[in-house]
Amino acid sequence: MSLLLSGFVGCNTAPESIQIDNALTAEEIAAARLTPEVMWKMGRIGSHALSADGKTVLYTLTRYNMAENRGVTVIVSHDIATGEERELTDTSSTSTSPVWSADGADIWFASNRSGDMQLWKMHADGSQPQQVSHIEGGIEGFGISPDEMHIYYTQYVHAKNINSADVYEDADKSKARIYDDLMVRHWDYWDGGKYLHIFVADLLANGVGVATDIIGKESAWDAPLAPYFDHAEIAWSPDSKQLAYTCKPLTGKEYAVSTDSDIFVYDLENGTTRNLCKDVAHLPFVGYDKYPVWSPKGDKIAFRSQERPGNEADKERLMICDLASGEIKYLTKNFDYHATNVVWDGEEQLYFIAPIEATHQICRVKADGSGEVEVVTKGDHDINSFELCGGKCIGSLMTISMASELFDFDLATGSMTKITAVNDFVYDNIKMGEVQKRWVRTTDGKRMLTWMILPPDFDPNKKYPTLLYCQGGPQSVVSQFWSYRWNFQLMAAQGYVVVAPNRRGVPSFGQEWLDQISGDYSGQNIRDYLSAIDDVAKERWSDEERLGCVGASYGGYSTFYLAGHHQKRFKAFIAHCGIFNFESMYGHTEELFFVNNDYGGAYWESNNKTAMRSYANSPHKAVAKWDTPILIITGEKDYRIPYSQSLEAFTAARMRGIPARLVSFENEAHQVFKPQNSLVWNREFFGWLDKYLK
Repeated sequence: MSLLLSGFVGCNTAPESIQIDNALTAEEIAAARLTPEVMWKMGRIGSHALSADGKTVLYTLTRYNMAENRGVTVIVSHDIATGEERELTDTSSTSTSPVWSADGADIWFASNRSGDMQLWKMHADGSQPQQVSHIEGGIEGFGISPDEMHIYYTQYVHAKNINSADVYEDADKSKARIYDDLMVRHWDYWDGGKYLHIFVADLLANGVGVATDIIGKESAWDAPLAPYFDHAEIAWSPDSKQLAYTCKPLTGKEYAVSTDSDIFVYDLENGTTRNLCKDVAHLPFVGYDKYPVWSPKGDKIAFRSQERPGNEADKERLMICDLASGEIKYLTKNFDYHATNVVWDGEEQLYFIAPIEATHQICRVKADGSGEVEVVTKGDHDINSFELCGGKCIGSLMTISMASELFDFDLATGSMTKITAVNDFVYDNIKMGEVQKRWVRTTDGKRMLTWMILPPDFDPNKKYPTLLYCQGGPQSVVSQFWSYRWNFQLMAAQGYVVVAPNRRGVPSFGQEWLDQISGDYSGQNIRDYLSAIDDVAKERWSDEERLGCVGASYGGYSTFYLAGHHQKRFKAFIAHCGIFNFESMYGHTEELFFVNNDYGGAYWESNNKTAMRSYANSPHKAVAKWDTPILIITGEKDYRIPYSQSLEAFTAARMRGIPARLVSFENEAHQVFKPQNSLVWNREFFGWLDKYLK
């Protein structure tokens, strides 16, 4: 099993203890309303690990102390039969990524209790924790081999000199970065010449042996892939002799414009590495190939593959590679949805999660390629993950009205039973708004699923301000998700009706629906937004004079664009980290494959009709028609849609005399994660809406 530890920064000394007391106050219980303060008292379930006998599940639980502006993660043991729970670690340090030992008597995990993140081991009851690794600089993630004789861990490696102090030894106080090629930044960090590499070592009785960098110490690329560094992209073979992993071994401009990652297999005995995805004549493997999953016998590897290079939103196809013959089968050819979170069930079939009509469901398919995909579960929910052990299927599920909890899934009937109650103390005391599924007719005659969330204690005889929610991505589904940043129930609790359409360009409605947005940002998907809000605005309880429009990322672009094309519909806009100027965005962003695919090309390609249409419809071209107050929020560490886009928009609004406000978080990137920043974000967000819509 592969574990990700990122998000917990290593240090040289043990962390300070943190106290968690997130009980609701008497005032909060009396109000019975979801607020940002209440939401940040909720616990957040992370990774989970089911025991081999299917009787006990371990999960991580993160809780926050708002006053200290930080959180801590503990490991919880849950007895599935009795529901009894025990916290195996305490809040004096963060402990994460639990893994059962082969005999089920012990638990491997990571902790920063000694300073940096290191590998630890404890008994299954949480007793006798012992530090196993003492790796300088700590580790970012790890995976224990099935025979418990080996370990892989990931760590950053200095592969090239970028900083001037490294280039010029007599200028050690210089603070310049020197580049000869792309990419100079990624997501929320500058390229400093360090890259995440995979190390393999023997697991000894007294610790970790001498490690081998299987990526190569001078290789200037990451494994697992940046910017998410998902350690689910790494997997041990059942016999512990091989390690499969995902890598994109490219640099410079080639790296910036390509999505061509492959599945590699490293052999521990002879030190050789094999690429499974190249020199395959009958199928193109030039897009993302990720997430290797070994069959129980170890003779096959399942993985997810995208066919079209440069298109990160292409269909995620489920493939199986026969390691002996090299033959690759495409199992989901007749299934028009993504296949994610793949799990083998013996040698005969595989289970996976697919986005289907704005939900996420467990599906299965035969491993030999015969038969069609069967959808196992149903209902309005998002199943985020699951695992099979000891005849049990345990996984994580959320809805618009419930944060992630663990469920017991019956794969024979598709039924499910909630087994954890991390946040019942909130649900038992706080009223949630009704969530309705609404099918809206679009301007081209299609049916579009739109979620509508009503305020708690909704009265159809009253008039309510109504918000159009514009989804980011742009190719991300508006599903049954619970978010700690853009939370529909939180918006409804403040007295707003929320309209969340699955406009063109989102997954779960087939590839044609998903593809439509690429090269046509200002086209049908914008008309879809307006179809949704116009449809709801006709209701007698929706106040047409108090409509607002909000969104982040592509949703922020949508807000900027609609500000110049809404024909007086909206009375307030909020754009978070939105794209404002397509031309400057092309030069400011980093993953150029994204803008090449979604815009159609670069702004200098005058003979490229698709690209020229995109740039002609950049939001900044319609600023002369802006006439509505707008709140603009950004993060100064955002390099995906750099904060300069928001600065341009704010400058334009104020120079046009439009009421505007800029909120710029100096220590956030594309999203807002820190507790107190989140409180400020929500207070500014609802303060703006309340000012102009109430």
